[in-house]
Amino acid sequence: MSILGVHRRYEELKRYGKIVTVFIKYGFGDLLDRLGVSRIIWRRIFVREAYSSRRLSAPERLRLAFEELGPTFIKLGQLMATRPDIFASELVKELEKLQDRVHPFPAQRAVSIIEKEFKKSMGDLFSHFDEEPLAAASLAQVHRARTLDGREVVVKVQRPGVDHVIRTDTRILRELATLLERHIPESKNYEPVRLVEEFSRNIQRELDFIVEARNVERFKKHVSDDPTVYVPRVFWELTTPKVLTYEFIDGVKISDIEALDSGGFDREIIAKNGADLILKEIFEWGIFHADPHPGNLFVLQGNVIAPVDFGMVGIVDEHMADELAAILAAAVKKDADSMISALGKMGVIQGPVDRRALRLELADFLDRYHGLPLERLFLRSLTEDFMAIARRHRLRFPPEFLLMARALLMSQSLGTLLSPQFNVIEHARPYLERLMLRRMDPRRIMRDLGQMTQETLSMLRQMPSELSEILYKMSRDQLAIRFEHRGLERLIGEMDRATSRLSFAIVIAALVIGSSVIFQMDIGPKVLGYPLLGVAGYIAGSLLGIWLLWGIIRSGRI
Repeated sequence: MSILGVHRRYEELKRYGKIVTVFIKYGFGDLLDRLGVSRIIWRRIFVREAYSSRRLSAPERLRLAFEELGPTFIKLGQLMATRPDIFASELVKELEKLQDRVHPFPAQRAVSIIEKEFKKSMGDLFSHFDEEPLAAASLAQVHRARTLDGREVVVKVQRPGVDHVIRTDTRILRELATLLERHIPESKNYEPVRLVEEFSRNIQRELDFIVEARNVERFKKHVSDDPTVYVPRVFWELTTPKVLTYEFIDGVKISDIEALDSGGFDREIIAKNGADLILKEIFEWGIFHADPHPGNLFVLQGNVIAPVDFGMVGIVDEHMADELAAILAAAVKKDADSMISALGKMGVIQGPVDRRALRLELADFLDRYHGLPLERLFLRSLTEDFMAIARRHRLRFPPEFLLMARALLMSQSLGTLLSPQFNVIEHARPYLERLMLRRMDPRRIMRDLGQMTQETLSMLRQMPSELSEILYKMSRDQLAIRFEHRGLERLIGEMDRATSRLSFAIVIAALVIGSSVIFQMDIGPKVLGYPLLGVAGYIAGSLLGIWLLWGIIRSGRI
């Protein structure tokens, strides 16, 4: 291994130790024991569980542990909070509290990063740079500045070394996720390996500010003719993967009710404009702001909504829109069978599912909410009930679908804050109706038929040659069928381990028996009056026996 590789592994082990220590501190030592993490045995001697289960619930302790472990785990917790189809509502609600606010790093470090990225001095880039940051988060912090031609801008600078920390943490998370699935069978319900892979993809996109800048441009193109929304301009000449410069938004935070009232804004119109923005994004544009919390939304004069921070976006393609329309159509018809069929086409139903039990639960769900007046239909309770059914039957929704639901929930919460009578479901009804009608558009049907015909003809053209190839191989005994085993690696490993222990035990028994024979025959050189070979055999057997016993105790299987 190269020196660089040794150093990287050393850094990983240091970080691994920190993670283990924090999880023990917050009362998760037993879980780590089950994972078979070797360093846990001695670390538990020195680390006291500061937060016992009597004082705080497990979700609370997990949130505190994530906050202490820094940006990677905060982002992981925020991703987990978007998966109510996997995690219990108590955990999701707790992880939604994760604070992505940390102490700012020195302005001089920010200046150093900017100058390094552009290979220019600050004087050649900005006429003014405010050293006091506007906001600081786990991945970046934001400074106000002025360009050389006098335009007010915001400069987002990536936190020093955060990409290295995230890469190290991601490698460790992959290892822990693998250990979870291997040693804790019930963890497979939460799909830890798949979750970490999804997290890794998301965090890498957020670390590249060029991706965020492109997202801003995409949204700006959509709102160019919309007087109710304003998206800030990106200054591409002052943007790199680690520095993002965009127009300063001189507005009022949408959650600052006092400032809105004193500024003469109309809160009811703001609520409607904000909901319209999210609904247009989802049902018309096919790309939506996946993190529309109050800190990312400002209000300009004329009740205009100005969103910022486009690092996290969701995509609703035509296929997903069709699937969503099919689910809504089934709900309107109160048809549980059609809903199960729509969920199946979406790929939500994975593995063996008790369809009869699922049908009964969905029928009960539809019966409870069908026909209710819109003013009594609350999106959060409806979503929580549906996701509880999803968890019980291990339904797995696409991440974009859940991000969409989360964005709508945020819209409802914000709308209620601005106007207590606001109901996003009532506001969304025209959009949903258009979505369902779009499936029946004759042009759309003809296009789909044309595509199906083309695919069928293509398949028929390929079929003769493929059948001919199969028959040719069969006639020459060249046709082979490959079987792939799954889940046998662990069994093979356990058999190897058991064989090794058995061999060790035989060697120990042979040493003990041989030494006993030498003692009985009293042959060979002596030490303190005892046969030297017999004493050496007993000592070697004892040491090997202790080693074998220690290995069995460490494995947790006695």
